[in-house]
Amino acid sequence: MAKLDFSFENAKKLMDGYYPLYIDGKWMDGSDKEVMDVYCPANQEKISSVACASEKDVDTAVKAAWRAFPAWSKISLTERYNILQQMYARLTARATELGMVESLETGKNMAGNVGEIYFAIDQFPYFASAMRVAEDGISSAADGSKTMAVREPVGVVGAICPWNAPIIMCAWKLAPALAAGNCVVMKPSSFTPAGTMELLKLVADLLPPGVFNVINGKGSKTGQFLMDHPGISKLSFTGSTEIGVQVGLAAAKRLIPATLELGGKSAGIYFADIVPDLLDEALGYAAVMLFMSGQGCALQTRCIVQESIYDMFVDRLAEVFRNYKVGMPWDTSARMGSIAYEAHMNSVLDYIDIGKKEGARLVCGGSRITSGEMGKGFFIEPTLFADVDNGMRIAQEEIFGPVLCVIKFKDEEDAIRIANDSVYGLGGGVMSGDLAKALRVAGAMRTGTVTINNAATHLAGAPFGGFKQSGLGRESYRTTLDHFSEIKTINFKY
Repeated sequence: MAKLDFSFENAKKLMDGYYPLYIDGKWMDGSDKEVMDVYCPANQEKISSVACASEKDVDTAVKAAWRAFPAWSKISLTERYNILQQMYARLTARATELGMVESLETGKNMAGNVGEIYFAIDQFPYFASAMRVAEDGISSAADGSKTMAVREPVGVVGAICPWNAPIIMCAWKLAPALAAGNCVVMKPSSFTPAGTMELLKLVADLLPPGVFNVINGKGSKTGQFLMDHPGISKLSFTGSTEIGVQVGLAAAKRLIPATLELGGKSAGIYFADIVPDLLDEALGYAAVMLFMSGQGCALQTRCIVQESIYDMFVDRLAEVFRNYKVGMPWDTSARMGSIAYEAHMNSVLDYIDIGKKEGARLVCGGSRITSGEMGKGFFIEPTLFADVDNGMRIAQEEIFGPVLCVIKFKDEEDAIRIANDSVYGLGGGVMSGDLAKALRVAGAMRTGTVTINNAATHLAGAPFGGFKQSGLGRESYRTTLDHFSEIKTINFKY
C-alpha cells in the first residue's frame, strides 16, 4: 500500500462523522437517541460522534448474539479458521489507516502506533491456528470404554475495552472469543471508540449477523448494563483495578468467568554491571515508558538502580528525558504524544505535585506544555523523579502518565524486595551483564512478564497478564482459549 500522508485532516477523513450502534448485523441509532462526541486530545478538536446504547439496546445486542450462537458455535474449525484469516488479511491491508485513526483519537505518536496495530491484528491468525490444534482429548477408562474431553464455547462474551490501546484490546478479546466459537458484545472506551468502529467496518461482512456486536456509551451506564446483563456468559475487561473489582463482583454474583487485565506499577532493575557495555541500551529501555506518554499498564514506572551507579544513571537518564521529543501525533519526528483526555492529564499533574510534597527530587519535566501547537492539547513534559522511596505514593500508585520514579538499591536481595513491594505485578525488567543473575532475579519477581536486557516483547503467543491486583487470567496465549471455553467430559462405551 502506498505511504499515506498523516495529518489531522487526512486522518479525520478516514473516519465517519457519526458511528451508529452495530447490532445483529445492522447499523442502528440508540433507542434513546443519545449521542456522544469524540475529540482529538492533541488539539481538542471534535473528530467524530457515536450513538450511545441504552439498557434496551444492550439487551437487544445480547439477544441477537444468542440467536447467532447456535449456528456460529457449530461451524467447522476449518471455516472458522478461514474467516479469521480473512479478517487478518483485510486488517493488515489497512493497518496504516487504522494506526492513523487510533493516533488521532488517543493522541499517541503515529510512528510507534502502527507497530501496535500489526501486533494487534496478529492475534487473528494466531488464535485461528491455536484453535485448530486444541484437539479434544481421549483416554481409556477401562476395556470397552473411553473418556473424552471436549472443548465448547461459553456462549456470549461481554467485552469491555480501555482507551489507551483500543485496537490491541479489541483484538485481544475478539480473536480468541471468535476462535473458540463464542459471540461477542463489545463496548469500546467512551474516549476512544473510533478505531474499534473502523476495525468493525473492515470485518463486519465476514461474520454472520449477531456474532460481533458493538455498542458505545459511558462505562457508568452502557458498561454497567453489559456487566449486569443476565444473558452474558463471560466478562472480559481491561482497565483500572478499581473498575476491575466491580467487574469481578458482577461476574461473581452470577457465577460466570471473568478475565481481568488491570493496573500495574512495573519495576525495572538496573545492576551496576550494565556499565559500560549495556548502559546505552539500559537508558533506552528506561525511557520506553514515554512512548505512550506512560499510558500503558505494563510500562516500567519504577526504575530501581544499584547505588554504585545511581547518580550517574540519573544524570544520563535526565539527558534522555530532556531530549525526548514530544509532539503532535502526526509529527513523524516526535516520539511522544499527548495524554488521552483532560481529566486524566489533571490527575497526572496532581501526582507530580504529590511527588514533590513527598520529598522526591524532580530532576526534569513536571509541567503541562502550554506553548505552540501543543498548547491546545493535553501534553505533559517527560518527568523524572529521583531520590524516591518505594513507600511514596508516586512509587506505589498507578499514575498512568510520563512519570518515572528512580529508586536506589544495594544488592540483589534488596532489588527483589523493592520490586515485589507493590500491590501490582504486571510487567517488569532486568538489565544486567550477568545472564544467570538476571534469570535468577526474573524468577523471583512476582510479575506476569519480565524482560531481560530489553529483549523484544509483545509477540502473539506470549502470555500477557498479571499477579496480585494486576488481574486474573492471561491474554495473547493459547491457554486464553481456556478462558473462552467450557471443557466437557463425555464417558462412553463401545
